[in-house]
Amino acid sequence: MKHLQIIYHTQSGSTRALAEAALKGALNEPEVEARLLPAMEAGVDDLLWADALIFATPEYFGDMSGGLKDFFDRTFYAVEPQQLNLPYGVIISAGNDGSGALRQLERIAKGYPLRCVAKPLIIPGKPSTPAFAQSEELGNALAVGLSIGMY
Repeated sequence: MKHLQIIYHTQSGSTRALAEAALKGALNEPEVEARLLPAMEAGVDDLLWADALIFATPEYFGDMSGGLKDFFDRTFYAVEPQQLNLPYGVIISAGNDGSGALRQLERIAKGYPLRCVAKPLIIPGKPSTPAFAQSEELGNALAVGLSIGMY
């Protein structure tokens, strides 16, 4: 059984709802166990459990959330020697264009290293039905990729 870990941070609940949609999509793949964790509760053991990751963050002042950044700060040095090289996807709930949050996340991911395997999903404004469908598709795509050994 492969493992997909979805790590998110939210203040308003919008990003959590998008992360839950990704989880729903991932759970459609019976060969994959998927979990959803708030960034402030996730840690090193959760990274070591995962075969793939989805990070979901709001965009604050052109950057990823402090909660997700805190997760990266707490886990980086502990897992750096293992060179994780895990596949990941990104969901950004953006008040702006999301580019700053994405750029920051991509820079950090290179250090682990992690590799982005799906087009980043940037949702401007309040999430709508199509945004939730896109998040669900992202979760399903990563889970299917894991189950068939694509990464």
